[in-house]
Amino acid sequence: MKFVDESIVNIQAGNGGNGCMSFRREKYIPRGGPDGGDGGRGGSVILEADVSLNTLSDYRFKARHSGENGEPGSGRDCYGKGGEDKILKVPVGTVAYDNETQEMIGDLTEVGEQLLIARGGQGGLGNIHFKSSTNRAPRQTVPGQEGEQREVRLELNVIADVGLLGLPNAGKSTLIRAISAAKPKVANYPFTTLTPNLGVVSLENHRSFVVADIPGLIEGAAMGAGLGIRFLKHLMRTRLLLHIVDMMPYGEDPAAQAVSIAAELEMFSPTLAGHQRFLVLNKLDLVPDDEREERRQSVLDALDWQGPVFEIAAINGAGTRPLIYAIMDHIEAFREQMEDEEFAEEQHERLRLIQEEGRDSIERSVAFKRQQGIDLVGDNDDDWDDDDFDVEVEYVRE
Repeated sequence: MKFVDESIVNIQAGNGGNGCMSFRREKYIPRGGPDGGDGGRGGSVILEADVSLNTLSDYRFKARHSGENGEPGSGRDCYGKGGEDKILKVPVGTVAYDNETQEMIGDLTEVGEQLLIARGGQGGLGNIHFKSSTNRAPRQTVPGQEGEQREVRLELNVIADVGLLGLPNAGKSTLIRAISAAKPKVANYPFTTLTPNLGVVSLENHRSFVVADIPGLIEGAAMGAGLGIRFLKHLMRTRLLLHIVDMMPYGEDPAAQAVSIAAELEMFSPTLAGHQRFLVLNKLDLVPDDEREERRQSVLDALDWQGPVFEIAAINGAGTRPLIYAIMDHIEAFREQMEDEEFAEEQHERLRLIQEEGRDSIERSVAFKRQQGIDLVGDNDDDWDDDDFDVEVEYVRE
């Protein structure tokens, strides 16, 4: 199944049924009076977060979705049947926007959470409502209201506690394989990872967190180089970023590479760049002992780094235990802070700013690529059988 994290759908809620004009006609009741019933309401269109889904690909195949129309009223004061609501299943982490106004309709972050995106029309009134002492045979009715219609943009932002950030071949996928049961593709060439991967890291006593691995960035990604920056939006919800640095790159300076990634993150979203970050120096097992400290210090100096630093070799798991325990402590402290309403409100506003900055950055990148005549990766790709974009299910290591 092709991984799709954005789709535009046309939504039409059901129309309300018309009110009925009818008069009571029974034996021995010559003037029975009005008895026209109301029309039924139209069905609404509702999004529902489903834990079994991990892509929006269904909405690339079918872009129009409608609620059921309400039935008209009938005689004998019979009301029309209401239309069935249309429930659209989407992955947890889906954000809905009005594509015309760019206003955010809502954000589905919990399993089973529902979001009304188009309300069905109200049913019309039958003539029974218009009878009075001076109008004993009313012929007025009210037609049903039309249901809401709108074009909605769905965006999937995966929900994870920790995001991995780095160049291609920095060892992000290798790290997520080492600390979780996820098995993303790993190979000795750039851009092995083409779609986000999630892994659950489980510690003792039911302590766990979720890690998101996204395709690697390269210098110039903000202007469309490589896979661009469109996958950075999957780091928006994270509580912590791990900046993975390859300490033994082929003919490159680790310090310069680390600075370039920090610059690309700043261009994507200054607010996201202000996230708490851990610096993870990977592949130190390949660095000669007499060069290790010099390389380490050059990276710290280039970044003017003041935060936590971890030295690991993801290929064999060396140094990963202290890292995951430090991450768990940070996540648990963050969760406790979220119980404070003021802090939680600040985080919601922060997420809103990151989403706004991220959308603007992606739009600038797309506009630049179109101006330069560069093919937009995935925009016109209808190869639904491309195995490179398969979505895999990762299981939790108990």
